[in-house]
Amino acid sequence: MSLEYGSRRASPGGDGADGVRLLLVRHAKAVRKDRRIDDFDRELSKRGRGDAPRTGHWLAESGPRPDFVLCSPSRRTRQTWRLAAPALDDPPPVVYDDRLYNAPPSKLVSVLAERGPGLRAVALVGHNPGIHELAVGLCGSGPPDLLERVRAGFPTSGVVVIEVPGGWERLSPGSGRVIACWSPAD
Repeated sequence: MSLEYGSRRASPGGDGADGVRLLLVRHAKAVRKDRRIDDFDRELSKRGRGDAPRTGHWLAESGPRPDFVLCSPSRRTRQTWRLAAPALDDPPPVVYDDRLYNAPPSKLVSVLAERGPGLRAVALVGHNPGIHELAVGLCGSGPPDLLERVRAGFPTSGVVVIEVPGGWERLSPGSGRVIACWSPAD
């Protein structure tokens, strides 16, 4: 599936005529939880190190190009983005924001509303369950098969692309339209 995305800036206030695009990216597969390693410091597994670059290639080949990346500062999310970004011709700037670590959807929305104005497309690299709950909560419309995929789960290294009319300040339950879903299993 090819999508038309550019690294255009949104109009002042972030509310372009046709809205903004949110690219939700779940971190790649991490090593198992272990009492000896703090959850924050878990690294990617061998499978995760293989899947993360595939996520970057999908982003590069399918067209959903973020202007900016918000990323949880955990080791596995940073590794995911660092392995995905080289596939993009001109990787966008990235900010590692402490508030995104295992954050609930309400916190993710508040960070997006704060950092998104003026940007046309933002990628958010994060964790389940918050990122999946955000996707389900935002997606009020879209092709039925994509809506079902969003509801079914959010696999590691997966991407959900959501179009939101009205800009970042207007993120609210059901306000988005899912326009693409991808996972390494595709």
